[in-house]
Amino acid sequence: MSTFQAPKGTYDLTPPRSATFLAVREAISAPLRDSGYGYIETPGFENVELFARGVGESTDIVTKEMYTLTTKGGDQLALRPEGTASVLRAALEANLHKAGNLPVKLWYSGSYYRYERPQAGRYRHFSQVGAEAIGTEDPVLDAELIILADQAYRSLGLRQFRILLNSLGDKECRPVYREALQTFLRDLDLDEETRRRIEINPLRVLDDKRADVQKQLTDAPKLRDYLCDACKAYHEEVRALITAAGVVFEDDEKLVRGLDYYTRTTFEFVHDGLGSQSAVGGGGRYDGLSEMIGGPELPSVGWALGVDRTVLALEAEGVELDLPATTSVYAVPLGEEARRVLFGVVTELRRAGIAADFAFGGRGLKGAMKSANRSGARYTLVAGERDLAEGVVQLKDMESGEQTAVPLTEAAAVLAERLG
Repeated sequence: MSTFQAPKGTYDLTPPRSATFLAVREAISAPLRDSGYGYIETPGFENVELFARGVGESTDIVTKEMYTLTTKGGDQLALRPEGTASVLRAALEANLHKAGNLPVKLWYSGSYYRYERPQAGRYRHFSQVGAEAIGTEDPVLDAELIILADQAYRSLGLRQFRILLNSLGDKECRPVYREALQTFLRDLDLDEETRRRIEINPLRVLDDKRADVQKQLTDAPKLRDYLCDACKAYHEEVRALITAAGVVFEDDEKLVRGLDYYTRTTFEFVHDGLGSQSAVGGGGRYDGLSEMIGGPELPSVGWALGVDRTVLALEAEGVELDLPATTSVYAVPLGEEARRVLFGVVTELRRAGIAADFAFGGRGLKGAMKSANRSGARYTLVAGERDLAEGVVQLKDMESGEQTAVPLTEAAAVLAERLG
C-alpha cells in the first residue's frame, strides 16, 4: 500500500477499465473527425478572468468551484473548469477566424476541474470530449452538432439517453423575458443567495435542482412566450433539421444549463440510469462569448460530452464494448538463446502491426503460460533449445489448444495470416 492516495473526488484510470475510457473518447471524436473538425489542445490552466467573463461571475463554477492559484509572479490562474472559453481564447489568439474559412471547427479532449461535493458521477477531476464551431450563425451547425453527438452515443450502443432542447433567445428578446422573470421570482420564498442570483442572472434560478424551489416555479413565465420572431424561426429550423435526421428530442422550456454565455439553442443529453447526476453532456449556441473575452463578433455553437458519465451510462445499460485485444501473440522463450530469438520475432510482429508481448524475467514454462493466459493472447509462441536446433517454434492456439511447429523464419508471416 502506497503512502499516498488519489486526492478526494478524483480517480485513477488503470487497465483494464481504462481501455473503455479510451474507446469512448475514440467513439465520440470519430464523427467529428469525419465532419471537418480539427483537433485543438489548450493548457490545463488559464487566466482567472477568462472564466469570470466567459462562464459568468454569478455561476457556481466561478463563485464556488474553480481551483485558483497565484503564481510566484503574481498572476491569478485557474485550473480550467470547462473547455469552451479556453478553446475560443486559443482560436482568437491564433487568428484562426481570419484564415478565411468559417466556421472554424474544432474538437478537443482533456481533463477539467471543479471543486464540488464528490458523489457518483460527479468528480473534482473529470474528462470530456468537446466540439466547437466558431464564427457562423446557422441553424444547420446547431443541428449538425446535436446529430453528431447522437451518432457518437449510438455507435457506442447507448439507447436509453434523452436529448432535451430549448431556446434561450438572444440580446433582443431575452432582456424582456429577464425582467418578467425577475418580477415573478422576487415574490417567491427564496433564500438570500438565490435572491442575489435573481438580480444577476435570473434564468439560472430555473436550473435550481431543489424540490422546494422547483415547486414554486410551476407558474413562472415561459421563455418561449417571449421569443422574438427571429429566434422562433431559428429554433424551429433546428428542430426541423434534427427531426428530419431521425434524431428524437424533447422540448424542455426550463433547460438553461449552468453557464452564462449560452444564447438561442441549448441542449442536454441525459441518462435516467445515473440517478441525480443524469446529464452526460450538453451544449448550445454562444453568440456573444467572443466579445465577452475581448474578441470580435463570432457567433458560435458547441458541446462537451462527459467521458466518465458516458462510461457510467454504458455500465447502467449493461453495454459491453467490443474492445480490441491488447495482446494477440505472447512469446514464451525457454533458455537464453530462445529469449534473443523470440524477442526478435516479437519485434517483427509489432512492426507489422500485430499486438505482441513477451514473457519477461526468465520465468519457467508453467509461470509463463499462466501469464500468456492472463494476457488474453490468441496465440502463444514457445521455443526451447531443441526447437531452435530444428529451426522451428511451437505455435499454440489458445482457444482450441492445438499446437503446431512452424518454421522460425515463417512464424511472423503465419501469425499475420491467421490473425487477418
